[in-house]
Amino acid sequence: MKPDAASALIHHNYQPPAGFDAPQVGVHKASTVLFKNVAAMRARDWRSKAGYTYGLHGTPTTFVLEERIAALEGGKHCLLVPSGLAAIALVDQALLAPGDEILLPSNVYGPSRELARTDLARLGITHRLYDPLDAAALAGLIGARTRLVWLEAAGSVTMEFPDLRGLVAAARHRGVATALDNTWGAGLAFDAFALGIDIVVQALTKFPSGGGDVLMGSVTTRDDTLHERLKLTHMHLGLGVGGNDAELVLRSLSSMPLRYRAHDAAARELAGWLAARPEVARVLHPALPSCPGHAHWRELCTDAAGLFSVLFQARYTQQQVDRFVDGLRLFGIGYSWAGPRSLAVPYDLKAMRPGGGLEGHLVRFSIGLEEAQALRADIEQSLRAAFG
Repeated sequence: MKPDAASALIHHNYQPPAGFDAPQVGVHKASTVLFKNVAAMRARDWRSKAGYTYGLHGTPTTFVLEERIAALEGGKHCLLVPSGLAAIALVDQALLAPGDEILLPSNVYGPSRELARTDLARLGITHRLYDPLDAAALAGLIGARTRLVWLEAAGSVTMEFPDLRGLVAAARHRGVATALDNTWGAGLAFDAFALGIDIVVQALTKFPSGGGDVLMGSVTTRDDTLHERLKLTHMHLGLGVGGNDAELVLRSLSSMPLRYRAHDAAARELAGWLAARPEVARVLHPALPSCPGHAHWRELCTDAAGLFSVLFQARYTQQQVDRFVDGLRLFGIGYSWAGPRSLAVPYDLKAMRPGGGLEGHLVRFSIGLEEAQALRADIEQSLRAAFG
């Protein structure tokens, strides 16, 4: 080997010229960030986007994605985390302490409820459930120990659209912070911060990614003090995302409004058709008048994502419903949604929401980007095969 070849490769002094620009954001990947001198290192503040300190605290790629998500949501500050559930956990960890109480909607995302039931409980944090359609009931539940009210619009399985205005007003009247899981709305369906919500989280895994191949979440705020509190916990937990994943989300953001409308249009067409099928007892889709909370959806939204659930007639068994799902050819069987592939998943309502008022065997459909007529034909052939 030539003398000192290793040093020459590591310390080569070539720098590419400045001024390169392209439609897509460059991908910056780093753990170590280099400083010109010790004074520059000591002058940098990891809390600020004015400079870089360590890869975990941000690179040009992740800073750009944070700013674009903040703009999408109508917020001021955004933090990126490894998943939507990590976003929920960050908010809980930052805002709650032993002795506090958290209030969750009865249709809350299942892992969020499990987080409260297990990990938060071990920290001495209690939780109670409330009816997302009844703001007066929520007002009655808020007590001296209540520190956070979670909101979810729409419910990710049973699809109720909450009385967001009433719920936020009830919490604000008692000085309690509110956090919204806005994955369904994606920052497009309605303006969460205009309603007075304090924190908005998303699973960027869904619509912002759009490919079914990235796990990421975001936490967005308008309040400087609240953001600082979240950012400190974000740093303490060592949360960060990779540059390549940030690149994939950035690349997909520009097409998100088009994809959102396409998912929505196909889902509404199929939901309306299924509502008239003899095998179906009820279709749960916020844009349908028969869906709980439809009036609240109509007040705030014109769009409705690509998600809906179907309750089959009570005469059918779980085995028949499972056979229907297994018989679908274009629909994958898998969790998540908002990707190009349509999905169908059966859920156990009794396990999810005991006494929740919904009966029958439920299947949630995530409508992808296939042609609606092809999906309809697929559902129809599987209905015939499963239910005769």
